[in-house]
Amino acid sequence: MTINKIFFLSFLFLVIAFSPAAAQDILTASQFFDSVSDKYSTVEDYEARISIIAGEVGMEGILFYKSPNLLRINFSEPEEQVISVYDDILTLHIPDQNVIMEQKLQRHSDATLAVMASKQGLELLKRGYSVAFLKGPEPVVLDEGSDELVRKLNLVWRKTDEGYRQIVMSIDKNGMIRRMKGLTVNYETFQFDFTEIRINQNIPEVRFQYDTPPSAYVMNNFLFEPEE
Repeated sequence: MTINKIFFLSFLFLVIAFSPAAAQDILTASQFFDSVSDKYSTVEDYEARISIIAGEVGMEGILFYKSPNLLRINFSEPEEQVISVYDDILTLHIPDQNVIMEQKLQRHSDATLAVMASKQGLELLKRGYSVAFLKGPEPVVLDEGSDELVRKLNLVWRKTDEGYRQIVMSIDKNGMIRRMKGLTVNYETFQFDFTEIRINQNIPEVRFQYDTPPSAYVMNNFLFEPEE
């Protein structure tokens, strides 16, 4: 047997011997997304500091979520503004205008904001968007000059009736969503950052109740008229 044949057979043996193991180590975007979804399936309640950037407007606050559809955000910027989803009622308090905006939700699926940090919300995203890594499966820095490492997923809408054309999702080392950056139908950018994340702290349900200030002007069903 010639040296070339020996080299070829040796190389072929190595390919056969090691390719299955190597293939198992390849992490696809879909598998990684599913692992994140599985992580969120263990979340009974969730607390995080949230920062929202919409164009040149910034908002900050503390977000509380409790499965399956309770949500509250206490904003520090704008000061004392509150968003609450409780007992199928979406409430938005705008203290600068002394206005309360309330919306009766017809069903749990209407509470889109409430499932933002849940397994249900991630499953909805996967149905509506194609999922790929933004650049590759390896961790990258969250921002240029940052030492915080994340894996970045690129979600692109499958149909034009989704709210965002594209969503870039950054996942931290614990498998939690660190950032979501979305490009809307009108090419506007929204960025949601989540820090100081804590899960399964047994948040009491009373935390999500919101007492309407008696002097506030209340606008009912400001999004749509609920079905009877």
